[in-house]
Amino acid sequence: MHYIKKYANRKLYDTTDKRYLTMDQLAEVIKSGKEVSIIDNKTGKDLTSSIVSQLLARDDTTNTMEIPTSHLIQLLRKGSDTLVGYGKKYVDLWQSAFIMSRDETEKFINILIKNKELSETEGTNLLQDIQAYVTSLKNWITEKVDNRVNEVLSMMNLVSKDQLLQIQSKMDTLYQRIDELEKKLDTVSVDQSKDNS
Repeated sequence: MHYIKKYANRKLYDTTDKRYLTMDQLAEVIKSGKEVSIIDNKTGKDLTSSIVSQLLARDDTTNTMEIPTSHLIQLLRKGSDTLVGYGKKYVDLWQSAFIMSRDETEKFINILIKNKELSETEGTNLLQDIQAYVTSLKNWITEKVDNRVNEVLSMMNLVSKDQLLQIQSKMDTLYQRIDELEKKLDTVSVDQSKDNS
């Protein structure tokens, strides 16, 4: 594993080989099959996916989106001859994943495996990554929508669903207490009638 630090001046330092690297040299390290981890020296943030995306863009790949690092590295290793085609297929697959069901995604990946465009392992990993990404995105969207709805309700001074449920619960408790009190009152009334007769 090559651990590479990225400094504020954009220099890349390979702590394994103890030397500075250009972007082209880094691309050669990755293409040679060596594993890399690129970390921002100041923040400690993992920049591997971002840097590999930049390397792909330099290799004339267009429309690169946030693809897991392992897939980006595999694309870079395949070389510039097939890189554009694979890049477009991966981007198309990720975009299509949002509108396809899991079954459709599995069928599409199985076709890619059958046509030897992906290995079985790559296909399995890609399917898992897509499903995790879609789930994460759905959760993010749901959270953002819920937050925004609550903000709007608050601004309009309207009751949210949670607040309405709390009110309903309190009302149910009050109705129970009223029923209990009415029963006690009826019992007291019956006892007073017996005493008067």
